[in-house]
Amino acid sequence: MTAGAAASKRPVLGQVPSPCPLPGGEKVPRERRRGSTRAAEALYGRRRLAGGGAGHPCVRNSISVPAIIAVEGLSKTYAGGFQALKSVDLSIERGEIFALLGPNGAGKTTLIGIVCGLVTPTTGRITVDGHDIQRDYRAARATIGLVPQELHTDMFETVWNTVTFSRGLFGKPKNPKAVEQVLRDLSLWEKRDSKIMTLSGGMKRRVMIAKALSHEPRVLFLDEPTAGVDVELRRSMWDVVRGLRERGVTIILTTHYIEEAEEMADRIGVISRGEIVVVEEKSTLIEKLGTKQLILNLREPLAALPPELAGEALEISEDGTVLTYTFDAQGERTGIAGLLRRLGDHGIDFRDLQTRQSSLEEIFVSLVGGRP
Repeated sequence: MTAGAAASKRPVLGQVPSPCPLPGGEKVPRERRRGSTRAAEALYGRRRLAGGGAGHPCVRNSISVPAIIAVEGLSKTYAGGFQALKSVDLSIERGEIFALLGPNGAGKTTLIGIVCGLVTPTTGRITVDGHDIQRDYRAARATIGLVPQELHTDMFETVWNTVTFSRGLFGKPKNPKAVEQVLRDLSLWEKRDSKIMTLSGGMKRRVMIAKALSHEPRVLFLDEPTAGVDVELRRSMWDVVRGLRERGVTIILTTHYIEEAEEMADRIGVISRGEIVVVEEKSTLIEKLGTKQLILNLREPLAALPPELAGEALEISEDGTVLTYTFDAQGERTGIAGLLRRLGDHGIDFRDLQTRQSSLEEIFVSLVGGRP
């Protein structure tokens, strides 16, 4: 076997046999193929085949995860000494919508800038669709489309010429059919001959997306895509993003609108002070980190809680008509049955009850609010 043939059979980060078997024919659980590279390594470990043979073929010498973007040990320190990123590990799966949340100054823009080749990292390694962003810059950059928050384009140019020009910047040959398809997909075809300065704010946003898609990338970064647009246009943009995902484009979304991430994302990453705090599926994040509340509407108002109930996780409303009990839905026992029994023993009756789950916004605030 030639050296080139041998190299072609080595596992490549971001490429995993499917299904990827473990010793004894065990399938790799879905949750073990998610999250950061270090998290994956911790989950897989350096598992050995029965009999003490070589490590599992999917974990041999390096961790192989089904990621289109793999970030390992990424740090960025600027000349003034400010450390914007601190040893970030992150993997983003092919075909997902990934929302990156974080307060101002958390490192979102720096992270995107490094992946897109606009900012030089201090340490670390990044691959995009198997291409190292530093050693194989052109191939890596060609797979990425970036829609910045600000509108950067020639306002006196037509939509058609702007998108066609952007395609040429990546060395792509002229392809009117490809440009037409992008414009039609984004509902811009009727505006193809219009100057950008004449378009509405929402249409200008769509032009920026069209420019980013003109060279047919497989990854699209959207930096605050709906900032400054009204609710109707925001929901229209959500539909556009979902349509792109259905066509196989991997989308990384940064946003300050928590409801936007809650509505659209498959997975959510939270970054704070240059560190990834958590990466998790949206539903799992809410389930794991959220709390539930049992809300009881009382028949008769209470002046105060009985002393015997002071130790419960109970809150009483100012007018004494509502009791709120906070509990861990993941615990073995929620304590609800015992609470209702003790309330009955004290003659406290209620008209109705309801439960409430923590919102993504509340979880986000709890994750970043108390960090030093």
